Amino acid sequence: MTLNELQKGESAIIKQLDCDKVLKSRLNSFGLKKGEKINIEEVTLAKETIKININRTKIALRVTEASNIKVEKC
Repeated sequence: MTLNELQKGESAIIKQLDCDKVLKSRLNSFGLKKGEKINIEEVTLAKETIKININRTKIALRVTEASNIKVEKC
């Protein structure tokens, strides 16, 4: 399952970042790392952007970026 498949209010654990080095580095700088727990705060009506909460940090991701993050629901 990927991050963009989750709905508002759901939580998951990051299992893998499946993207190029540049994007992976950027996501790591935001705290998105394997094993971290994330919560979906909002999903825009057009489902183009996802707002997540990780370690009390709120981050907005494009759906294309979120589709590169493999997660497991918890």
